[in-house]
Amino acid sequence: MRPCAYALNSFGSGINEFEITTNKDDAERWWKLRKNISDAQKIEGISIKHDVSVPISRVAEFITQASAALRHAYPGIRIVAFGHLGDGNIHYNASMPDAAQNKVLIEQHEHDVNRIVYEVVAKLDGSISAEHGLGQLKRSEIRLYKSALELELMGRIKQAIDPYGLMNPGKVL
Repeated sequence: MRPCAYALNSFGSGINEFEITTNKDDAERWWKLRKNISDAQKIEGISIKHDVSVPISRVAEFITQASAALRHAYPGIRIVAFGHLGDGNIHYNASMPDAAQNKVLIEQHEHDVNRIVYEVVAKLDGSISAEHGLGQLKRSEIRLYKSALELELMGRIKQAIDPYGLMNPGKVL
């Protein structure tokens, strides 16, 4: 099987470029870039992180809409969206380029940033929690986006698969 990778570039509003490669050297460079995104972000400081998912057909729409809404609310906000875009799972991180502005964003507006992102996710039939499970921080937030029946069913599935709570300990789901 030939190596394959893809890259999306978003400049301002919308996704302006999309590339697919089967060239081994290009694919290796892209995977190296992907694997180092989190470490690169840590160098610049803390960001407001999201691990969300939407239907694959709506990934570009999510990135476009969420980014536009955040840029409208917080001019200058920087978005880093990456992850498993091929299955609809997006690591969607927001920060300000200036350390002082970023501190204010996180301390005073994190809840509002999350709400903007989660509202777009919900509108596109996605989930506010994806690959890393539903942790303690989203315990009450999830109730705004999932019905009691959906939460009960998720809990029953987790209980059936993991009756002793050994997988993903400390997570709600």
